[in-house]
This record gives sequence, structure tokens and C-alpha cells, in this order.
Amino acid sequence: MATGPRYKVPFRRRREGRTNYHIRYRLILSRKPRAVIRKSARNTTIQLINAEMGGDKTILTVSSLELKDYGFDHNTGNLPAAYLTGLLFGKKMLAMGQQEAIMDIGLHASTRGGRIYSALKGMVDAGVEIPHSPEVFPDDGRIRGEHIKDFSGADVVAKFEVARENILR
Repeated sequence: MATGPRYKVPFRRRREGRTNYHIRYRLILSRKPRAVIRKSARNTTIQLINAEMGGDKTILTVSSLELKDYGFDHNTGNLPAAYLTGLLFGKKMLAMGQQEAIMDIGLHASTRGGRIYSALKGMVDAGVEIPHSPEVFPDDGRIRGEHIKDFSGADVVAKFEVARENILR
């Protein structure tokens, strides 16, 4: 470790690898709310966050666990669940009067056709204006869940369509 009177210790979240302050600074300069997408093995969570001087304020939070209320009782850590979560988030966001945001994926890897971009497609299909390139979206068959082989005999595509119709009502 470097020593001396001119050595500056980095911020704690930077040392832990949890925040990239250069990217965060550029997102805050846009003065638009951020649509923060976070994923785990079992869940996808999307938050609408507004940056203020006293700290970030969370305006809206939607989790893929809420999809059970709309008829999607399948695994919530996959592409169809991420799309439905984005669609639900977009509908709730528009109902609040927010029409635009900037996507913030944090330190997650930007993988073309992944769950993060599936959630983004759900938000865009709901009518939210988010800067994006359509090339990063997954195929429609993967979004509907045609690639998932469920050994319990449940039809993932049928559950997806029912949940999608319930959200769009």
C-alpha cells in the first residue's frame, strides 16, 4: 500500500468494488431519474431513484416476487420473469406520471440478450422512454420462455401470457 503525505485513501464503496463513481457522476448529471436494475439468482428488482443533495430518494420499487399476484407462479430468476417485472414497473411508473428515465445496471455485466435487457424491453414495451439500442434485446421466443424446460409439467409460455395480459389490463 502506498504511504506518504500525498496518498489519498479511496472511498469505501470504491475500495469494496461496489460503486463506480465516474459512471455514477455522469448519470446524476443527466438530471433524469434512474431506473436501477438489480438481479440475483432468484429475483429481479427494479427501482426508480431520483438523485438529491441529501441523498438518493427511491420513488418506486418493483420486485419479480410481485408477479405471483398476476398469475406467474413460476421461477422468478429467469428471462420471462425479468420482462414481466419490467412491464409491471413501466405500468406503475407511467401511472405515477413519470415518462422517462435512464437505465442504471451498476456493476452487473452488460450481456446482450440477458435478464437486464429483458427487463429493459419490458419497460420500453410499457411505454417508458429510456435511451437504448434494440440490438441488445433478447429474442421474443426467449422472452416468452420457450427455451425453458420445466420438469413439473407446467407450461411456462402459458403462464407468461396470462401474467402479461393481467399486467396490461
